[in-house]
Amino acid sequence: MIELKELCKTYSSSSGDVEALRDINLSILDGEIFGIIGLSGAGKSTLVRCINLLERPTSGSVIIDGQDITQLPRPELLRMRRTISMIFQGFNLLEQRSVLRNVTFPLEIAGVGKQDARSKALELLKVVGLEEKANAYPSQLSGGQKQRVAIARALASDPHYLLCDEATSALDPNTTRSILELLRRINKTLGVTIVVITHEMKVIDQICDRVAVIDQSRIAEMGKVSEVFTSPKSQIARELILPQDRAAIDTTGGKKIRLIFDGFQSQEPVISRMTLDCQAPVNIIFADTKEFEGTIYGHMIVELPNDENQASKILAWLKNSPVKWKEED
Repeated sequence: MIELKELCKTYSSSSGDVEALRDINLSILDGEIFGIIGLSGAGKSTLVRCINLLERPTSGSVIIDGQDITQLPRPELLRMRRTISMIFQGFNLLEQRSVLRNVTFPLEIAGVGKQDARSKALELLKVVGLEEKANAYPSQLSGGQKQRVAIARALASDPHYLLCDEATSALDPNTTRSILELLRRINKTLGVTIVVITHEMKVIDQICDRVAVIDQSRIAEMGKVSEVFTSPKSQIARELILPQDRAAIDTTGGKKIRLIFDGFQSQEPVISRMTLDCQAPVNIIFADTKEFEGTIYGHMIVELPNDENQASKILAWLKNSPVKWKEED
């Protein structure tokens, strides 16, 4: 289990202090995939680098499996770090080494024998689906293949935790999907706890169990992905989840209503029933639904008629229905 308590990180510069993290408190449970999402500059990369002390916090505690690692002497910290691996957006492969030798590299540093290191590396390449590329070099691989090699290398030390810092940001959508599916499979089969740092909600809702939304160096919101996605409480969460192209919903009709589908209503013909019962049309101007653990959830923004009588009928229908909804600004 990872616990961050009152974590702060301040950088000093010639122009003054910059507060990158302020009073961060969160717990990441064993075996879960935990997402941390925020806009560029929000502090999410600093946060994940504080977990393994690549960045040492200015104050606060980083507790891994019951130990505050900020208090460990260097030899013990190095041993602890072997249980925490990391993958990055830029892959960070060694260009002069083959795929196989990239994966054996951390094993060599740990003093593992050459034959044992080779056997383990081949096994890990099989896990990530690249055993046939063992003798290839990074320059001969696609971006997705490079990230798979980086994942295999990260698993070489049998980590308990895998930190992913924008690991899919440089990849196309199809490759991103396959890498995320691989991470979920690793989580399920190997029991590795995974922390995912991203600025993309689509990454969070594809594989994460819980998510923390970070904004201006602080945690703005935290909870189950399904709860944050359907009922975002903070302004930053709404910006990340709801449509970014606000012009797309600037229309000349009546009030705009956001319908929230939390699993039950997503199986019901809500719009059809509403328009038939009220004998009034609505204009669907945005819809986004996701599947999470077998349940469909999401949002739909509809525009009510300009006719006040028709709009009132729809609002009355919604008030007397089990559908979750709210008026949009």
